[in-house]
Amino acid sequence: MPPLKGPTLVTGAAGFAGSHLLDRLADQAPLVAWYRPGGRPPDPSRHLEWHAVNLLDRDAVRLALEISAPSRIYHLAGAAHVDSSWSTVVAQLRTNVLGTHSLLEAVRMSQRPCRVLVVSSAQVYQRSDEPIDEDTPLVPATPYGLSKLAQDRLAAAAVRDDHLDVVIARPFNHAGPRQSPAFAVASFARQIARIEAGLDPPELRVGNLDARRDLTDVRDVVEAYVRIMEGAPAGRPYNICSGRAWRVGDLLEELRHMSTVRIRVEVDPARLRPQDIPVIQGDASRLQADLGWSPRVPVEQTLHDTLEWWRQETQNSRH
Repeated sequence: MPPLKGPTLVTGAAGFAGSHLLDRLADQAPLVAWYRPGGRPPDPSRHLEWHAVNLLDRDAVRLALEISAPSRIYHLAGAAHVDSSWSTVVAQLRTNVLGTHSLLEAVRMSQRPCRVLVVSSAQVYQRSDEPIDEDTPLVPATPYGLSKLAQDRLAAAAVRDDHLDVVIARPFNHAGPRQSPAFAVASFARQIARIEAGLDPPELRVGNLDARRDLTDVRDVVEAYVRIMEGAPAGRPYNICSGRAWRVGDLLEELRHMSTVRIRVEVDPARLRPQDIPVIQGDASRLQADLGWSPRVPVEQTLHDTLEWWRQETQNSRH
């Protein structure tokens, strides 16, 4: 794509993937970072142009976009929890769908050249025993998946109906440092770090360990976002995944091997989901063929770095 004038905007910049994307884009100033008012505060060590913007407030979005006048927007903001979506259906639909609509509408009304990457999800697809590619039917199995499908379709409609320059990423599970303990790998790592520090008894509480999930390091995922932003045709969706489905219990065992103490494992019924898809495995052939992306960080490194981060966080919280 030809070079565009104006800063790069990242929504959801205070979040997990957002923070890693800021790392990746650090040498591509100027950067503008949006975060949710009342949500996770921005990192004060990052010398960026931070703005608290409520994506559900269309007037606020339009004004903030006019002020920033970005040439690229990485839209990462949104509700990200599959398990909690069963009890927060309306909230997730509002955040993921109406928030995306507000942003795309503001871009349309600005009438400035601007490329937008919308982060959808692999949860938009129908369950499959085979690796999932971009032609797999879009039949989500969870309220979260439904909200991401609506977001995905808004992005496609913006290209088709409004002729906006919008590209679509569909990441599968990803993990790494800074992830919320609401997700399995981060939860395991946090519990281990607290047990090692003597803050909790040596019992690690888990959910379904037999589920198999395609897992990619978050640093590889944000690299894929950049590749898609720079080279993808408008409206063409891309899976981001490793192509390998890991058993959750095997990821846990790898982390236990890294621990400095012996830890028991106990299944916690509260951590089991109402509907848990047995296997989710992706196919990133399109992304690899079109844009030359492939994952670089081995899962062992992802687990090691996540555990080390939680060890440091645990030590910091004690002081």
